[in-house]
Amino acid sequence: MWIYLITTNSLVGFFPLWPNVTYLSLSRNRFSGPIPLNIGHEMSNLQILGLSRNSLTGSVPPSLSKMKSLEALDLSRNYFSGNIPRDWTGLQDLEVIDFSNNNLSGEIPSSMCSQLPSLKWLRLSNNNLSGNLESSLQTCRNLSALDLTGNNFSGTIADCIGENLHTLSYLLLKANKFTGNIPHQLCHLSSLQVLDLSQNNISGSIPACLGGLKQMTTGDSLRSDRMMNLTSTNRVHIDLNVKGVEYEYIDHVIGLIKKFDLSSNNLWGEIPEEVKNLMALGSLNLSHNHLTGKIPEGIGSLHKLEALDLSSNHLWGLIPSDMTSMTSLSKLNLSFNNFSGPIPSANQFPTFDPSSFEGNSGLCGPPLPIQCSSTSPNDPDVKVEEDEEDKYGNLWFYASTALGFIVGFWVVFGSLVIKRSWRHAYFQFLDNMKDKLCFCFWK
Repeated sequence: MWIYLITTNSLVGFFPLWPNVTYLSLSRNRFSGPIPLNIGHEMSNLQILGLSRNSLTGSVPPSLSKMKSLEALDLSRNYFSGNIPRDWTGLQDLEVIDFSNNNLSGEIPSSMCSQLPSLKWLRLSNNNLSGNLESSLQTCRNLSALDLTGNNFSGTIADCIGENLHTLSYLLLKANKFTGNIPHQLCHLSSLQVLDLSQNNISGSIPACLGGLKQMTTGDSLRSDRMMNLTSTNRVHIDLNVKGVEYEYIDHVIGLIKKFDLSSNNLWGEIPEEVKNLMALGSLNLSHNHLTGKIPEGIGSLHKLEALDLSSNHLWGLIPSDMTSMTSLSKLNLSFNNFSGPIPSANQFPTFDPSSFEGNSGLCGPPLPIQCSSTSPNDPDVKVEEDEEDKYGNLWFYASTALGFIVGFWVVFGSLVIKRSWRHAYFQFLDNMKDKLCFCFWK
């Protein structure tokens, strides 16, 4: 068995062919030109092929299907173009495919997953791919990670992702052209710990059932035997923006990340109360949508949350005081909403940058320079209470007036109906008054 690890150098030239090599990593060099079309025939014993971060061009050679022992294929961060090969027959052991950050186009072959029964890690981010995911992913039943970030996929998010991909832990569909609602089938993905649907055209409300995603609600990181075997045998990596900065996470570190990102879509309605159940989350981003209502009570139970972004929505009301118990929170953005009242003053809240709260005319208190009065006139809660008081005051006024009229009427006229002597006396009194008035008039 021959192993060649020649990474992070400045080697130049064309790709070399070395027969009998089983493990070849030439990542982070300056190799250029195409991969030889006959690589699958000349290097049929390869188990690991890592060529990321070079300047390779051309298409992905179809002869790769001849490498019957191949377990991991990483061609990321090059300049490959053309379509993804359609023939993957015979690659029974291939677990990792990473073609991210290239210029590939066309669709994901519909037969790809059915021909790769062991495929667990499919990363095709930042290419020019398009098409219908329903037919392409129907048979991808063993995937742990699906990263299609930064492509041109359109239509609705395929229901089959939630119905068939039960082992999925990482679902990244960021920066595509998806429309429609978030399918409720995603709630069936009990292993999901990274969900990124940001920068699409998704509409509708946030399904409340997403608050029950098991891996995001439990405190244990995903360390199943299946994932452990994958990351220990074949190096995998993924790019994630967790605190406003994008980092590349590799191997076992990936299992520690738990992220929920629906930002930059057209979502409306309120934030589901069930979001407070996602107690293992490290990052929650719902910014740049059309969400309304208040921040759910009990959100302070998200003690592991390090980044929370709810900016650029239509949220209102007070900032819940229990958010001060989120002591791991180091990045907060509540800007450009309709929040009002005092900013919580305990723990790290006064230390957040003032920009975290800008665009909320009713907020006051540190770190903003606006001091709080005893009651804030812009507080929607105060306005609601005043409106409620006015409404009920008017109701009581009209009700008491009507009741007084009815009672007074029946006290007077009811007694006349019941008491005959009173009735005669009353009408005799009226007759006397009439006679006196007439006498005065004629006089």
